[in-house]
Amino acid sequence: MAMPLESPISFTNVGKIRWWQRGIFASQTGYVLLALAVLLVIMHFASPYFFTQGNMQNVAKNFSFIAIATLGVTFVIITGGIDLSVGSMMCFSAMITSMVMTELSAPGSPLVHMAADGKSVLANVPGLILLVSILAGLGAALIAGLVNGFCIAVLGLSPFVTTLGMLSIVRGLGYVVSNGRGSFPGGPDADYFYALTSGDVLGVPAPFIYLVILALTMAVVLHHTSFGRHVFALGGNEKAAELTGIPVVRVKIEVYVICALAAGLQGIIISGWLGSAPANMAMSYELNVIAAAVIGGANLAGGIGGPLGAIVGCVLLEVIRNGLVLAQVSSYWQQTLVGVIIILAVLVDRVRSRMT
Repeated sequence: MAMPLESPISFTNVGKIRWWQRGIFASQTGYVLLALAVLLVIMHFASPYFFTQGNMQNVAKNFSFIAIATLGVTFVIITGGIDLSVGSMMCFSAMITSMVMTELSAPGSPLVHMAADGKSVLANVPGLILLVSILAGLGAALIAGLVNGFCIAVLGLSPFVTTLGMLSIVRGLGYVVSNGRGSFPGGPDADYFYALTSGDVLGVPAPFIYLVILALTMAVVLHHTSFGRHVFALGGNEKAAELTGIPVVRVKIEVYVICALAAGLQGIIISGWLGSAPANMAMSYELNVIAAAVIGGANLAGGIGGPLGAIVGCVLLEVIRNGLVLAQVSSYWQQTLVGVIIILAVLVDRVRSRMT
């Protein structure tokens, strides 16, 4: 005898994704993008000068001055670490670059070999002094990044304490090598230096172009390479990552080196815009850099972050700063607003996580 078929069991609460878990609302970056869009609309009506071509170029250039370093810090934050030395690293790399550029161009320098025409040998090759100087600045950042990574990954020191110490060490070395004075890029390649750091291509600021290239590279590395998967795995669960065979020590050292190199490059670019590398350059920039990364969605606990969020966080901070200037509001309010936005960003992410 045929048995009657029972009606299939269905679970109405399984498989449904609520609206705050889909699309743009699936991450903190989406909420920040939404807030940025609202802010842009407000600024459009608040000031007729905000969306002018000149102001848009200023916004693109200014947020690029911290965004490249923010990309580097995001790598570190994804692993669950922190780097407080980025501001000092910017200054030190910029100072080394400027000082080497000037030193290699000086006829009386012991490092310079003079050619028959009275010029230094390096000066006879256009751009060579610039290349050597930039490599020297990035080399200084590389060494600092290696020291950070070694202390944290090999010696097991706290990232907060280690990079806080490096902040003081690098800043102090900057004062030592310059005697507390700023350094100025000089020599036959100075024009090339300024063109590369503060010039533009078809009206687009050069720093913004560098940022786009580096952000796209970071996106490919994080999402399409084994190194990127290791970085996320490290931030998700370091012990589990180690048990699965991921080279935890090597990955940790590499992310701190990447962060240091990004900060060094950022400092070199800023010095070209300023026309010098003062000893107090990029003072407290580490706060803005880390704030931009956190606002953009990087989780200080690790495992979450990316280039889009880093850039969105930087844009939001710059739009606020620019808007305050256009509205003739004291710039001292900027830090207050940044703190409020950080707390709100973390609060929204926490509420969204609890609703998941």
